[in-house]
Amino acid sequence: MPKSLPLSALGIMLFCNVAWAMNVVVSKIAVSTLGLPPLFYTVLRSATVLIVLFPLLRSVPARLPLVLAVGFAVTGGSFGLQFIGLQTASPSAVGIVNLSGAPLTVLFAILFLGEEVRWRRGLGMALALGGVGLAIGAPSGSSDPVGLGFAFVGVLIGAFASVFVKRLAIGAVALQAWAALASLALMLPATAMLESGQIAAVQAAPLAVAGCVVFAGVVVSVGAHSAYFRLFQTYDANLIVPLTLLTPLLTIAFGTWLTGDTIGWSLIVGGSLAIIGVAIIVIRPSRNIFKPLLVRPRL
Repeated sequence: MPKSLPLSALGIMLFCNVAWAMNVVVSKIAVSTLGLPPLFYTVLRSATVLIVLFPLLRSVPARLPLVLAVGFAVTGGSFGLQFIGLQTASPSAVGIVNLSGAPLTVLFAILFLGEEVRWRRGLGMALALGGVGLAIGAPSGSSDPVGLGFAFVGVLIGAFASVFVKRLAIGAVALQAWAALASLALMLPATAMLESGQIAAVQAAPLAVAGCVVFAGVVVSVGAHSAYFRLFQTYDANLIVPLTLLTPLLTIAFGTWLTGDTIGWSLIVGGSLAIIGVAIIVIRPSRNIFKPLLVRPRL
């Protein structure tokens, strides 16, 4: 594999980081400003992904029940909880909370896959989790502990499921298609039973809702994620994964610009420690972890 990234690959990674960071802000706008029920927004996103990737369902993968379970956890399940959290939490704080995915993934790999961790990655895990804890201790005036708690549980579920992705005999993009199917099948009855006001929210701002859904489903889930995974077919993971650490920085910047997030010293210092810790984690070798989902335990 090439030992360095050309400008074209760097450009693709910049696009991916911008898309992922903007997705947090766009989701905040969808479930807060536009008033879309969070599980219903998950349904709309999953339906959009399914429509685009539907041809990939023609090939049924081995161990389909496990594929559906893991796929749901790293998409609809974790996203649904993050969207619930974003009703009251700021995008900046949620962006930092998402950094806990890396140490949690390593922790689950230790518990379930026999992953060996030496002192360097142990230090990285401690810095990452400690930094996230500090950052969410006083994130911004627009966040509350309950919302951040939902976001953290979403990351926790995604991190747990992501350690088993490497055991699935299916490509990353095909997994997105089956994950969208599983998410739609589970979230559609969930929003029907647990939420209300879905149609009214769409009718109040149909173009804005359509823009959010197309961005989340097509630009982010299909476009950015597909481009991201294709880079792993050409370049070493250690060249690609560290570049995803630009996402939380851009999330903070976009949150400050577009949703008026207040950035305090706790968020700055905690976020910096978390990014350093995650950087230590991702550059260390791993036998068991699917590195593309180490920093981003979601599809």
